[in-house]
Amino acid sequence: MPAPVSDLLSQLLRPDNLHSAEELQGKSSPAPAKRGVYAWFFKDAMWPFSTEGCAHNDGLPLLYLGIAPARVDGRSSLRSRLRTHSRGNSDASTLRMTLGCVLSEQLGIRLQRSKSGRYRFGPGERVLTDWLARHAFVSWVACDEPWIAEPLLIAQLDLPLNLQHNGTHAFFPTLQAARRAARLRANLDAGRTVEN
Repeated sequence: MPAPVSDLLSQLLRPDNLHSAEELQGKSSPAPAKRGVYAWFFKDAMWPFSTEGCAHNDGLPLLYLGIAPARVDGRSSLRSRLRTHSRGNSDASTLRMTLGCVLSEQLGIRLQRSKSGRYRFGPGERVLTDWLARHAFVSWVACDEPWIAEPLLIAQLDLPLNLQHNGTHAFFPTLQAARRAARLRANLDAGRTVEN
């Protein structure tokens, strides 16, 4: 593994401190307005997969890794991307969409399709935001070309909630199926609403 990637990994796994999703939801987010890589750690959830092989920080498993921006011409920063994950809508956040699909029964939420074709959890978005505030923690590292580091970092980690660059993970087919089933239900529900 190239030294810069190993340095990024070390900083993500052993940050000076983890920040809660609740901290990122306010106007004074501690996340910098810079490009970089981030890692989400979680507590107290009944996951449909084992977290035994995941990296841990103070007992919290690392389940998802992301970057900002996603490509060279992207404009998002760590601050804007982490705010979207912590309090945005699921159609703009792979993490929120995945969490909503995986935890839908536990949280009592259901994916919905709007008239414009967007997939969101409707009132469940607030439920997701509140759940993240209580259960999710993040670390980040600024770097100039996060899209280069992302696949290298994912290859080094056990990340059940990542889809991109993670097709060989044991949970990948289950996660992909859960997201597909949630969209299918949302499409059917939207069809019934239009007919009635």
